[in-house]
Amino acid sequence: MSGAHIVDVGAKPAVRREAEARGVLALSPGTVRALRDGKTPKGDPLPVAQAAGLLAVKRTPDLLPLCHPIPLTGAEVHLQVRDEGVEARCIARATHTTGVEMDALTGCAVALLTVWDMVKALEKDAAGQYPHTALRELRVVRKEKEAAP
Repeated sequence: MSGAHIVDVGAKPAVRREAEARGVLALSPGTVRALRDGKTPKGDPLPVAQAAGLLAVKRTPDLLPLCHPIPLTGAEVHLQVRDEGVEARCIARATHTTGVEMDALTGCAVALLTVWDMVKALEKDAAGQYPHTALRELRVVRKEKEAAP
């Protein structure tokens, strides 16, 4: 049995690739109201979370040891307050020999964790626990690549 290793993708052709990930941070109704009213204690978490998600996309190989460092050609993070909490969507693009789904997932997760960090004072119960707060439905919703030349 061999140890962990980075898969050699050098023989594969570089093609345009895109992946989109989605996730939801479930929040209490009171926190959702505070987000909509602009009354969260650390300021508006959405622009901060968007920037954090974009930074995370770029740093994915630093966080996931066997993930290839991919020269990204683009990335987007979109956040929306919904009745159940905050939804994040992250899109990553590259022209490379391997996909960008891990980059999209990482950006999505970090964006949502940033929102959690910025609203955690509102989410804690009397015992300091988080009975309503949870990351949910983090998944790749779309993955595309061009045909090899």
